[in-house]
Amino acid sequence: MKSAVIVFPGSNCDRDMAVALEQVTGDRPAMVWHRETGLPEGLDLIAIPGGFSYGDYLRSGAMAARSPVMRAVAEAAGRGTAVLGVCNGFQILTEAGLLPGTLMRNANLHFVCRDVPLKVENSQTAFTSRYEAGEDILIPVAHHDGNYQADPETLDRLEGEGRVAFRYSGECNGSARDIAGIVSEAGNVLGMMPHPERMVEPAHGRTDGRRLFEGLLEAMG
Repeated sequence: MKSAVIVFPGSNCDRDMAVALEQVTGDRPAMVWHRETGLPEGLDLIAIPGGFSYGDYLRSGAMAARSPVMRAVAEAAGRGTAVLGVCNGFQILTEAGLLPGTLMRNANLHFVCRDVPLKVENSQTAFTSRYEAGEDILIPVAHHDGNYQADPETLDRLEGEGRVAFRYSGECNGSARDIAGIVSEAGNVLGMMPHPERMVEPAHGRTDGRRLFEGLLEAMG
């Protein structure tokens, strides 16, 4: 599986993402600086990692969403290339208009950093095919602006179209309907606040995140 990790000033999970991808796929991803105007040919997956792009100035992800490389990311997504945005990457995807809604300051105004239980809502996407619908998993979070919000019509549409991929099993950050991750209308773009790349090997304590990458590898095979 040929992949690329987009790197912004302030990204701090880009290496974590690259290591996880290489461990699961056996292929080292390309590291693409945000000022690039193009992407490597033949990509199967574009990963937008967590961190604090541009120091979270204005709004989290707002400045990164306007980086030159994001035009190429949007074009690739439009052609059906898989795009995974984690934490700050999720924020960037919403700011770039590739996913609906927005990520706001956590309801308790505190930075949340812990392993959180999730429920897999949709196991029919390339990202979630190695999970069972309704399955309970554990994935770490680390964010201050992970409170997913959208207008009621958008939330109803996401629910009705089966586009909620993951849901928090209990209070985490105030997200509407406990939404932790959503997919695009075409199903090839996933944004999620929890960090699957931080739970891919036994040394991490569990390997619940590994199956997300395994599912992608299987789908691209």
